[in-house]
Amino acid sequence: MADISIPTNLLPADGRFGCGPSKVRSEQLSFLASLQPGVLGTSHRQAPVKDLVGSVRSGLLDLFRAPEGYEILLANGGATTFWDSAAHSLVEKRSQHLAFGEFGAKFGKATGAAPFLEEPDVRSAEAGSRSQAEAVAGIDVYAYPHNETSTGVMAPVVRVAGDAGALTVVDATSAAGGIDFDASQTDVYYFSPQKNFASDGGIWFALVSPAAIERIERVTTSGRYIPETLNLAGAVENSRKNQTLNTPALATLAMMDEQVRWINEQGGLAWASARTAESSHVLYDWAERTAVATPFVSDPNHRSQVVVTIDFDESVDAAALSTALRANGIVDTEPYRKLGRNQLRVATFTAIEPDDVRALTASIDYVLERLS
Repeated sequence: MADISIPTNLLPADGRFGCGPSKVRSEQLSFLASLQPGVLGTSHRQAPVKDLVGSVRSGLLDLFRAPEGYEILLANGGATTFWDSAAHSLVEKRSQHLAFGEFGAKFGKATGAAPFLEEPDVRSAEAGSRSQAEAVAGIDVYAYPHNETSTGVMAPVVRVAGDAGALTVVDATSAAGGIDFDASQTDVYYFSPQKNFASDGGIWFALVSPAAIERIERVTTSGRYIPETLNLAGAVENSRKNQTLNTPALATLAMMDEQVRWINEQGGLAWASARTAESSHVLYDWAERTAVATPFVSDPNHRSQVVVTIDFDESVDAAALSTALRANGIVDTEPYRKLGRNQLRVATFTAIEPDDVRALTASIDYVLERLS
C-alpha cells in the first residue's frame, strides 16, 4: 500500500478515538499538575487526598442524579477485580448474566468459577445483537452491560420485571458518564474510569443502592471466606472515609475529578448523552450512506452511543484503512481483537468533539478513494 497523506484541512483536531484508554483533555492534565506538591506524593490517609476522593464521590452522585440513600464506592483494581468482588461479596446463591460481548461473558465466568455459588444462568447472544433478562426463581443478581465495549451494543438500564427481591448489577465501564440512565433502575452501576471519564486505571467505582449495601453486609457476615482485597464490606467502610484499602492511583482520581466537574458544569449527564448521541449518529449515518460500509449492529435500537462498530465489504481491507489513518495521527480505530471482523471500532466518548468525528468520516472517505 502506498503512503496516503490526508490533507490537514480534513484531519480532526484530535485523532484519539480509542475504546480502551481514551482521549484525555488538556485541562485534566493541568489540574493534575496543580496538585503537585500538595497532594501528589502525600499520604492517602490525610486530608488532601481524602478531599480529592470526596470530591469525586460527590461529583458522581450529582452526575448520576443519585436517589436518596445511594452511595459511591471505590476500591483498588479494575472491572475484572470488581467481578471477583461481586462473586464473593454480592451474589448470594445464583446470578443471571447477559452475555452479548466479551465483558458480559467474563462476569458470568467469574461467578461460574466460584465453588460456593450455584451455576449461573448465562443468556448469550451473537455478537452485534443482545440477549434479554428474564425473571427466574432462585436468581438473586441480574447482571448485564449497559454498553458492550467489544461489539458496540447498548442495552437499557431496567430492572427485571417480576423479581423485586433480586439486585440489578450493571457493568457501566464504557457507558458511565456518556449515556443517560435512571439510577433507580439499578442497585450497582460499576465502572472503570478509562472511557467517558478520560482517566487512567487502577480504581473501580460503583453507584450502589441501600439494598445492595444490605446485601453486602449479609453476605460478608455469612461465614463465607472472602479475601480482604475482594471484600465489598471493606470497600463500603473505606469509601465512607474517602479512602481505599491500599494507596489509590492519584493521577486517576485527579483526572477523574476534573472530568466529572467538567461534565457537570456543561449540563450533566443529559448534556453528555446528547453529545455522544450526536457523534455516534454522524458515524452511523455515514456508514449507511457509504456503499462499502454498514453498521455492524443491525438493529438501530441496539446501537451504542459511545462505541461505534462499522463493517466493510470485502473490497476494503479495514486493517489497511486503520493503518493509513494511524499514519496520519488518527489512532486506535482497530476492531476488538477477538471479534476478527473486517471493521473499524470508533469511540465517541464525551471528551471527543462531534466535529472531530465529522472530520474522521471525511478522512476515511479520502483514504478509501486511494486504497488499492
